[in-house]
Amino acid sequence: MTGAVFQPEVIELMRSVLDEASAMLPEAKRTSTAKADIASNILACAAKGERDPLVLKAAALSAIIECSRYSHDVSENRRAI
Repeated sequence: MTGAVFQPEVIELMRSVLDEASAMLPEAKRTSTAKADIASNILACAAKGERDPLVLKAAALSAIIECSRYSHDVSENRRAI
């Protein structure tokens, strides 16, 4: 992604997708690290030339899944009460 240059309207599109994706996270997971991960996925997708908001949102959602995976991925040993 080195050297990617985005027009103002693309930056606004990416910002909008980032805001929407971040809002989907539980408040406790809306950290700067999570937002950076989401933004990174959006930027990587846009740097390849993608401008479709739905595709950019899918890239953002893949980061959200990664951010939230750990709260749902609990081994059998940790589930024991």
